[in-house]
Amino acid sequence: MTDDFARAANPTYETEEPVSYGVEGSTAWIMLNRPRFHNAQNGQLLYALDAAFRRAVDDPAVKAIVLGGEGKHFSAGHDIGTPGRDVGVSRPRVHLFPDHADKPAAEFLYTREQEVYLGLCRRWRQIAKPTIAMVQGACVAGGLMLAWVCDLIVASEDAFFQDPVLLMGIPGVEYWAHAFELPPRVAAEFLMLGERMSAERAHHFGMVNRVAPRERLRDECAKIANQLAERPALGLWLTKQAISHAEDLRGKRATMDAVYHMHHFAHAQNDLVLGSSIGNLDSKAMAAANKKQAGEA
Repeated sequence: MTDDFARAANPTYETEEPVSYGVEGSTAWIMLNRPRFHNAQNGQLLYALDAAFRRAVDDPAVKAIVLGGEGKHFSAGHDIGTPGRDVGVSRPRVHLFPDHADKPAAEFLYTREQEVYLGLCRRWRQIAKPTIAMVQGACVAGGLMLAWVCDLIVASEDAFFQDPVLLMGIPGVEYWAHAFELPPRVAAEFLMLGERMSAERAHHFGMVNRVAPRERLRDECAKIANQLAERPALGLWLTKQAISHAEDLRGKRATMDAVYHMHHFAHAQNDLVLGSSIGNLDSKAMAAANKKQAGEA
């Protein structure tokens, strides 16, 4: 999609690249690049991210992939109130799901989120090359989804993790890995209270692999990526498949499918009872919540 076409199709299209891509040695560095909005994820960013992952997969010189976020925070989650929010915009789709833009009522979000949230995250989880999430600052709601699809998570000492969407009456974000990333009772606390979990506590429960001072975070990720580059590529891919298979035998995919439908039942209930799929939180309140989640308020 050219910039001229994109601008004509979408008045909120941002000409600044929402994702940056670079290769250093054998490592692809993919960086979310909306730091003014704490790397909130609109459709433009998510499809740019998919294109960057595709580029890394197709480059035989790339042996490992690091996913990070520019600025103070990794990601404040789904875009819920920036000038570039583009929920109703038609785009060329990665999967064979129908377009969402012309769908009515609950079918609108159900169709869109099947593609851009659950579908894309599952696609990225299957990348054959090892992936590392480099997390600093906020990793909130949709930010969790991007970190969780990676094989390893390296966090700065000041990083925190949070899923507060129960405030909308919704049982967690669309890529529902909570009870697989955390012990069940810890996952219950994480979701029901919606409080921040520090990098140290996340490391204690095994959700984070390593914690480093922010000034050494990139170096730590580069060191791990260089180690991975020395391993046999096929062996790494087979290992990824083995781990995913073990997770699915524990019910991960089936659980996600079930919770996805619960998620959209909650959206529909909010629409019917409160007149908004996000419940009592209007766009202004959600924008304020987004800012708060990112540690700015």
